[in-house]
Amino acid sequence: MAALTRSFRHWLAVILSLLCTGAGAASGGGYTIGVYYFPGWTDGAPGLEFREPWKPIKAYPDREPLLGWYSDSDAKVLRQQIQWMTDYGIKFVVFDSYWKDREPFLDHALKTFKRVKKSGQIGYALLWANHFRFEGGAQGYDDLVKYWVSQHFTDPDYLKVDGRPVLFIFSLEEFSEMAKILKKEPAELVRKVDQAAKAAGFPGVMMVGATPGLAHWVRGVAPKAGFSSLSAYNYHIGYSGEAETATPRATNFGALRQAYRTNWNWILENSSLDFIVPISAGWDDRPWGGRYPASEQQQASLQTFEEHLREAKALMNAYPAKTRKMGVICCWNEFGEGSYIEPTKKDGFGRLEKIKTVFGAP
Repeated sequence: MAALTRSFRHWLAVILSLLCTGAGAASGGGYTIGVYYFPGWTDGAPGLEFREPWKPIKAYPDREPLLGWYSDSDAKVLRQQIQWMTDYGIKFVVFDSYWKDREPFLDHALKTFKRVKKSGQIGYALLWANHFRFEGGAQGYDDLVKYWVSQHFTDPDYLKVDGRPVLFIFSLEEFSEMAKILKKEPAELVRKVDQAAKAAGFPGVMMVGATPGLAHWVRGVAPKAGFSSLSAYNYHIGYSGEAETATPRATNFGALRQAYRTNWNWILENSSLDFIVPISAGWDDRPWGGRYPASEQQQASLQTFEEHLREAKALMNAYPAKTRKMGVICCWNEFGEGSYIEPTKKDGFGRLEKIKTVFGAP
């Protein structure tokens, strides 16, 4: 009876993942475009650097969202954001996901999203924001894996590729450092997630490691550890294998596009893994206290953003198998970092319209 139950769970999970169009990667000639979501816009949320997170953004009124200075705990806000995403061809949203010791934090927007989304409306995934020192120990990591699987992988709308839940890791380097702290190899940590996914009835997990085009990570650590795919949250410098190939830090969006192309091309030509194409809406982190002046920021116009999107699309067309024609944009609402496609009072739906123009209607 136990074996029968496990078999039933396995096939139920597979069937649900295949039937739910909002949770699966596109097949055929279509493109599957997602966007990162920063859950940092609710006053007093534990873990925020600023108790009133919009306060430093208000000095830059051109960034005011069309929804105003909202709370991302508000069901009406998330419901409207989901509708805009689906209207303009965004197929999945990747929530920055934070974990401290043995529990999540800054998960208010994710909880609201899950409560208000309609079944099959849009897919979602997690980006483990692991750029903090992991202090939970081995038990904390076990708890984290259980959280991923039981609270998210089993959701029919969770993003899956070939039936495998997709989990983004913000930093391969920090993942490796955490393994050292736990006295483990990175492969052991990946294997634990994969085994937990299989125990829940899935064929495994698709772990996506974020890295620039550095051979140590692309050819060495990632495949050895068992990662399935590579991507990135953002780039500022281009690499072609070794550190000494680094391009200067980008000081305008044209140079940023070149940094992206450099990393894209080297990774695709030198990696054995899949590559979910990272795409940028620009960068200007002065509200967060960035040290570079406006003249050295990487702000995109609507025209240059469209050109960058077309470069990403051409890359997907050139490598359809390795990219699966999947891309992820940074970001929906990184207003402090100046990387956002969410409608604003200044630019309206301009960025979303460019995405729809380049990648097609939903």
